[in-house]
Amino acid sequence: MEITIQETTTIYPSKQPFTENHVLPLSHLDTDRNLNLTFRYLRVYVNDTTQQKSASDPYEVLTSSLSAALVRYYQFAGSLRRRPSDNRLELHSQVGNGVPVILSTVDCTLASINYLDDPDYNFAEKMVPDPRDDEALTRPLILQLTRFKCGGWVFGTAVHHAMCDGMGSTLFFHAMAEIARGESGMKVEPVWDRSSLLGPRNPPRVEFPVHEFLSLDRNSCPYLESGKPAVRQCFEVKDEWLDRLKGFLHEQSGSNFTTFEALGAFIWRAKTKGSKIPDDEMVKYAYLTNIRRRVKPPLPAGYWGNGCVPIYVQLLAKDLINEPIWKAADAIKKSKNVITDEYVRSFIDFQELHYDEGITSGDRVSAFTDWRHVGHETVDFGWGGPVTVFPLSRQLVGSVEPCFFLPYSSATEGKKDGFKVLVCLQEEAMPVFKEEMEKLEHGLSL
Repeated sequence: MEITIQETTTIYPSKQPFTENHVLPLSHLDTDRNLNLTFRYLRVYVNDTTQQKSASDPYEVLTSSLSAALVRYYQFAGSLRRRPSDNRLELHSQVGNGVPVILSTVDCTLASINYLDDPDYNFAEKMVPDPRDDEALTRPLILQLTRFKCGGWVFGTAVHHAMCDGMGSTLFFHAMAEIARGESGMKVEPVWDRSSLLGPRNPPRVEFPVHEFLSLDRNSCPYLESGKPAVRQCFEVKDEWLDRLKGFLHEQSGSNFTTFEALGAFIWRAKTKGSKIPDDEMVKYAYLTNIRRRVKPPLPAGYWGNGCVPIYVQLLAKDLINEPIWKAADAIKKSKNVITDEYVRSFIDFQELHYDEGITSGDRVSAFTDWRHVGHETVDFGWGGPVTVFPLSRQLVGSVEPCFFLPYSSATEGKKDGFKVLVCLQEEAMPVFKEEMEKLEHGLSL
C-alpha cells in the first residue's frame, strides 16, 4: 500500500483578520518545556451514503471550512519564535500567512486495513505530517487529508503543543465542522487571552511544593532519548479483566478505584518490571488534568490554549514492584486531591521563577492519558464523526514512553468488549510487559 502525495496547498483565512503584524504572548502553561513538541494524531472517516456530505469532496469541504475558521483562529497561521529576553516562545502573526494542507491518496479501502483500529504504524505515519523541530515552530499547524479507494478518508493533524492541548484543538475542529455543515456562526467564540488568564502572580509565589517532582537542569533537553526509540503496541483490555483487577484491589485495600487508577497502576508496574529499573531509582507516573473549571475564576468556555497541568506520582522502583499494587493505585487516587487553584497558580509561578534553570519532569517518567471520553470522536464535518481516532506521538508530559487508553473503532463489526491500550516501551522491555498483561487476562499474581 503506497501513499502518494498529490499536492500541498497553503490555505489562507477567507478574509484578512488583521491589518498589521503583531506578537501575542503565550501562557506559562503553553511555554512549559515539556510541551515543546508536535502532537500528531489521525481521525478516520467513512463516506456513508446516508450522511449529508456523501457526494461532496472532503478536501474541498475541509479546506473551505478551514479558510473560514482561520478568520477567528488566525493564530494557527502564525509562527512560534523564542523571545530574546528569556527564551520563551511567543506567537508572531503576520499578514498573508496560512496553514499548509497536504492532499494524498492510497489505493486500498479502509475496510481492508480494519479502519486503522490497530494500524501498521509505518503506514499510519505517512498519513500525518511529521515536521522537523524548526518547521514545527514556523508551521504550528499542518493538516493532511488522505483519500481511500472506498471514498473514505483520513484526517491527519500535526499541531505544536504550545498552541493548545487536545481540548483546545477540538474546539477549533468543532468550529471548522460547524462551518462545513453549514451552520451559521460559531457556537463557542474563541478566547486567546493567555498571559492574563494564566500568567504569574505579582509577585510570584510557590505555595505548593511542586519542586518535589520537577527537575532543574539547564543542560537537560526533554524527550532526548538515550537509546532506541520506543516501540508501540496495542493491547486489549476486556471489562471482565478490569472488573477482576478492581475487585482484587478493593479486597486488599477496602477502597474503590477508577479504571485510570487501577489499570494505570498495573501498567506502570508492568512497564517498570520490564524496563529492569534499579531498585533505588525513583519512577514517576504522570498525567495531565484539566483545570479549566478548577481555577478561580474558571476559564471562559472558548479558551483554547493549554488548560491542563501535569500531576506526578513518584515511588521508588522497588516499592512499586514489591509493595501491594493497591498502594500504587491509592497514590494515583490521592494525587487528584492536589488539583486546586493554588496548585495551578504555584505551578505557573514556579515556571516564572525557574524557567531559565531548565524545568523538566526528570527521568523514568511514564505518562498516561485516557482518550475514551475526551470528545475527539464528535468532530463531524458532515459525514458523521470519525470511526477511529489514533495518536502517533511518542512524547507526552516529559515521557518518551506514553500510554493511551483508547476506544475501539466504531466501524469494526460487532460491539467490542472493553477498550485498547496503546503502549510505548523500549523493545527489550516488551517481553516482560507482555507476560504481565497475560497475568491481567488470566487473573494471575495480581
